[in-house]
Amino acid sequence: MQSLRHLYRIGRGPSSSHTIGPQRAAERFRRRFPDAAAYRVALYGALAATGRGHLTDRVLREIFAPQPVTFTWHADEELPEHPVGMRLAAVDEADKTIGESEAYSIGGGALLDDPELSAEPTYPDRTMKDIVDHCEQHGRNLWEYVEKHEEADVWPWLDEIWEAMVRSIERGLRAEGVLPGGLGVPRKAATILRRGKLMNHDLRRSAELAAYAYAVSEENANAQIVVTAPTCGACGVVPAVLKHLSALHQCDRRAVHHALATAGILGNLIKHNASISGAEVGCQGEVGAACAMAAGAATQLLGGSPSQIEYAAEMALEHHLGLTCDPVGGLVQIPCIERNVYAASRAISCAHLAMLSDGRHRIPFDAAVSVMDEVGRAMPRVYRETSIGGLAKIYRMTIEHAPIHEQPAGDE
Repeated sequence: MQSLRHLYRIGRGPSSSHTIGPQRAAERFRRRFPDAAAYRVALYGALAATGRGHLTDRVLREIFAPQPVTFTWHADEELPEHPVGMRLAAVDEADKTIGESEAYSIGGGALLDDPELSAEPTYPDRTMKDIVDHCEQHGRNLWEYVEKHEEADVWPWLDEIWEAMVRSIERGLRAEGVLPGGLGVPRKAATILRRGKLMNHDLRRSAELAAYAYAVSEENANAQIVVTAPTCGACGVVPAVLKHLSALHQCDRRAVHHALATAGILGNLIKHNASISGAEVGCQGEVGAACAMAAGAATQLLGGSPSQIEYAAEMALEHHLGLTCDPVGGLVQIPCIERNVYAASRAISCAHLAMLSDGRHRIPFDAAVSVMDEVGRAMPRVYRETSIGGLAKIYRMTIEHAPIHEQPAGDE
């Protein structure tokens, strides 16, 4: 497994595989052919199916500006290496091709040909069992395992990650209005937080947690800066849980850094042994993975042992098995935002249940990861970030048959 620096990335939403990854590929391509008169981009598979809603074309136009860009969309055709693929071409003033490249965005902003994927691993262990066994044998916490293998500045770097997460929460809590894209989805974070203050103690806590998850996810839907945890589409879960619990239990920043490290190990294992790409394994690899990361981080904050952390993460992932990626209209809004909110609540429930146990259970985390990968790859393509099945399809059918006055206003 590679460094957590390749899991947590600060970047622009609404989709790390559709914005951060393609942006990195385009920047690299432009550096190779800076004198091109124009560029051509062919998008394939899930990248073409939901690229407009995920703002891929807008991001790439900005990268190649002021040169013009021509797009072609091939939603029904996939390139051989991954469902999220693109071909880039640079042309001269005579419209002659002077350079070509193929790129694959494999989730969380990573590219298939990133150098770190073929570099020497940062972590020697490839399973949660081996990591937990190591920690128990040496009396270490999971965050100490991270400290042992990462570079010396891992804690200042994780502090930057936490600051970016907090900023996304704060921005989201200040913002109101309708999210762009044409679905007419209103921002809810600020309203939920205000209403929660009028409720009893328990409901106030639930409202705060929900407001934090809404805030980050709404910022992501508005193409603002967030942190992949492990993806943009699932970016609201971990920040919401850590913000909520650190305030509730008066945890210092160091404890939050330790929790982020713990979450990172869990996310890395899912990324390494399965996938965090919705186009490969559905939303179970995004929101399901985020819930597992947040459950483990919450258990760390509550003082749980490595085995209790493993149990909490396993529960969280197990109960997201089969979750489809079917964003309505190709936008990261319905059902993506609410999924972040519910996953944050579920993560804390998993942490509480793990803390009530001794950490022993029958289905290990590694097995849940393996099953998630199996289920995801067996899932029909229409449920893997294409917006042609599931909730996206039923919403489209409902709107098409609704009276004109009931249809949402906005861009197509």
